[in-house]
Amino acid sequence: MRYLPKLIFFVLLSVNLLLFLPSQANEDTYRQLELFGDIFERVKTHYVEPTDDQKLIESAINGMLQSLDPHSSYLNEDSFRDMKVQTRGEFGGLGIEVTLEQGYVRVVSPIDGTPAARAGIESGDLITHLDGKSILGLSLSDAVKKMRGRVGSKIKLTIARKDTDPFDVTITRDVIKIQSVKSRIEDNIGYLRITTFNEKAYSGLSREVSKIQNKLGDKMVGLVLDLRRNPGGLLSQAIKVTDAFLERGEIVSTRGREGKRSQRYNARPGDLIDGLPMVVLINGGSASASEIVAGALQDHRRAVIMGTQSFGKGSVQTIMPIPNHGAVRLTTAAYFTPSGRSIQKKGVTPDIEVKQAKIKTSNKTPQMREKDLRNARDVEDNKSGDASTNRKTFDPDDYQLLRAVDLLKGIKLYNIRIDHK
Repeated sequence: MRYLPKLIFFVLLSVNLLLFLPSQANEDTYRQLELFGDIFERVKTHYVEPTDDQKLIESAINGMLQSLDPHSSYLNEDSFRDMKVQTRGEFGGLGIEVTLEQGYVRVVSPIDGTPAARAGIESGDLITHLDGKSILGLSLSDAVKKMRGRVGSKIKLTIARKDTDPFDVTITRDVIKIQSVKSRIEDNIGYLRITTFNEKAYSGLSREVSKIQNKLGDKMVGLVLDLRRNPGGLLSQAIKVTDAFLERGEIVSTRGREGKRSQRYNARPGDLIDGLPMVVLINGGSASASEIVAGALQDHRRAVIMGTQSFGKGSVQTIMPIPNHGAVRLTTAAYFTPSGRSIQKKGVTPDIEVKQAKIKTSNKTPQMREKDLRNARDVEDNKSGDASTNRKTFDPDDYQLLRAVDLLKGIKLYNIRIDHK
C-alpha cells in the first residue's frame, strides 16, 4: 500500500507526538490515524474519478476544525493572503461577514457601502445557493471563495429570510474599500459609526472625534457610537476603542483552555470626550469585537446601550501561520465582560430596547393652536444659534438613531435644570 509523502509525514509526526501521551490514549489515537490513512488510500484508489491530493487533505483538515465550532477553519495560502488584506481594510468581493450554520452560510452583517449592503442583504439571512447551485456541504472557506471573483462580474445568491419565501439577488462584485469610521453632527451631538474593527478602527475613531470637537467645542452635548451591523474584527482594536472612553477598570478578560493563558485588559487614564454622555447602538448584526465594546461600556455604566440583542459571539480566534501552508484559525479562548458575563450564544442585552421602525406622519387634521387664531399677536424671535451645527442630517427613517439623539438631548436638558436649581 503506497502512501503520499505528505500523508506519511503527517502520520509520522502524529506518532512522535503520541510518544508523550499516556499509553491508552496513544493506542486509541494511533488506531484512528491508521483508519484515516486507510480511508485516504481507498479514496485515492477506488473513487470513481481521479482525486486531487491537496484538496483531499485540506478538506480533511477543514472537516476536523469545523467540527469544533463555526469559527475554526483552515486557511490555505490564498485564503490566508486574502484575510491579511481584509484586516488592512481593502479587499475584493461582495462585502459581507458570514459564518456557517447547519451547512448553509449565515450572514452576520453586510458592510456599509458595499455591493451586498446596496443589494439589501440583511443580518441573519441564510445563503442557500450560489448561481443556482446548493452550497450544502461546502466548507465556509470554499463558499467564501466562490463568492469572490473578478471585479465587475456578477453572482446570484439565493436568500432564505425569516417570514418570506426564498428569493434571488444578483450582486456585482467590486473592490471593497472600508472606511472603518464615519462621523457627522446633529444638534450639537456627535455621531460615530464603526463598520468593522480592522487595523484602522482606533486611528479612525480618534481622527473623527477630533473633527467633531473642533467643530462643536464646548457646545458638544454627547456622542452616539453606532455599532449596528458591525461584525467585529481585531480584539486589539476593540480594546483600544473601549479604552478611548474609559478612565480606569477592566475592559475584557479572555480565558483559554481550563482557565489557562487567562488575560485581563485594563483601561488607561484618558477619555476622548471627557465624560460626556454616550449612547451605543447595537443590533443582531453586532458581533464579537462590537460586543466587547458594548459590554464593557455597559458594565462600567459609561454608556447607555440601545437597540436590540446583539449576535452572541463570545469567543476569540487565533491565527496560527503554518510555514508554506497558510494558517489555522483556531478558537483559543472565551472572552468575558468586566462583570464576568459571557456573551456566547447570549449577546449583549440593551439597556433600552428599541426595534427599528419607520415613522409615519398622521393624516389627521392638525389641532388648532394660538397661531391659528385670528389677530393673534406676533412676537419677535430672539433666539440665536449656529445653523451649521444644528442642521438635520440624520435619516428620518432611522428610528433607533433618532431615539438615541433624543435621549442625549434629554440628558442635557436634565443636567441644565439641575445646574440652575
